Amino acid sequence: MSSTSRRYRRTACTSLALVLPLAALAACGGGSGGASADAGSGTGTISVWAHQGQKSEDTALQNAVKSFNSSQSRIKVELKLVPGNDYTKTITATDASQLPDVMEFDGPTMANFVYNKKLAAIDSYVSAKTLGNATDASKAQGEIDGKHYGLGMYDSGLGVYGNKKLLDAAGVKYPTGLSDDWTADRFTAALKALKAKDSDGKVVDFQENNGLATEWGTYGFSPIVWSAGGSLLKDGKAEGALDAPAVVSAMKTFQSWKTYTDPNTDGNAFAKGRVALSWVGHWMYPAYSKALGSDLVVLPLPDFGNGPKSGQGSWAWGIGAGTKNAKAAGAFLDYLMNDTNVTAMTTANGAPPATKTALAASPLYKPGGPLQLFADQLAKPCGDSDITRSCVAVTRPVTAGYPTVTAKFSDALNSIYGGADPKSALAKAARSIDQDFSDNAGYKIP
Repeated sequence: MSSTSRRYRRTACTSLALVLPLAALAACGGGSGGASADAGSGTGTISVWAHQGQKSEDTALQNAVKSFNSSQSRIKVELKLVPGNDYTKTITATDASQLPDVMEFDGPTMANFVYNKKLAAIDSYVSAKTLGNATDASKAQGEIDGKHYGLGMYDSGLGVYGNKKLLDAAGVKYPTGLSDDWTADRFTAALKALKAKDSDGKVVDFQENNGLATEWGTYGFSPIVWSAGGSLLKDGKAEGALDAPAVVSAMKTFQSWKTYTDPNTDGNAFAKGRVALSWVGHWMYPAYSKALGSDLVVLPLPDFGNGPKSGQGSWAWGIGAGTKNAKAAGAFLDYLMNDTNVTAMTTANGAPPATKTALAASPLYKPGGPLQLFADQLAKPCGDSDITRSCVAVTRPVTAGYPTVTAKFSDALNSIYGGADPKSALAKAARSIDQDFSDNAGYKIP
């Protein structure tokens, strides 16, 4: 796996559909409602599990735990790091009674863990200040029926990076922010103009090296569905939403862009100047900024008619449903979400902070910062259902059936990119999703 892919998996993606058979996660029981945790004494030793990420991320978390333990004597945290590629499998395979008091999870897995009674609502155990300081986009990922089951230290941003020198040489006019978005037709025209000035005609990178039939496919390209006015799921059904005529048309346009695409097998198509545009997220900023310097520009994704859209969501923290000490767990989460710890973590991994105060102070994401666009997108969250023209950052469907949704959509995306008929591929995916939901009573969490 390339370094690009590893970096992506540690920040914005969910590995569940990549490493687990669908049945292992999507239909592994549960369905009789979320669990409640025991409040406990608020003192004593609590266990915390987290995914092992980049070394800098691990260090930031270990420092937060050490600082918490030394800041008071009532609660002691014992931290266990689980290898990132095994993390979701480990949570899935562990009985709820054996899970830790506090656990990290990849955002889109949350609803499934609630469905299987592995996570408890945190509202009674974290402070109103902590909940109030969480960004709306972050809260949307962690909320089911008005209850919060998770909060993140960081979020994610998605857009198109541009090489200003190459764009200017081809006479391409590009947007400077959300208020000046570009249509899909303008994006196509830009590709044609760039091709005319390019030796091999390959002018855009879609991170094919990560694979499209993966979570990258869903995270990176479901914004096309949303921007076309469609949805992966609407009122619990994919048919009529995922395969709507406007979505089919948008996917035909996406398919037409393949001729302009560098397969990026070495992961360096953009950094080495082979292409002028790269459709990817915040995690590539450090490498791209180092490679291009002042020639790097950050642009929104193209607008397919319902306004530009972006993915969002990342790793988050919750309270294990089997804990006997949710008060202590909540106290640790309050500490973990303070400005010092959130800033240390997001400095380590470059992600947008998922708290209002840390985001406002971030050198990268604050107004005038190089990644302000991603903060602007996250400031206009849609949630996962009410996807209007004016909102931008859309949450992947908060459902226990998400593994099926992502697997079927990304397979369809990959086949469309490979030349399959968009209408047939999307209709097949929608039918498969709806059949699975029907077989599992809609994955309802009472």
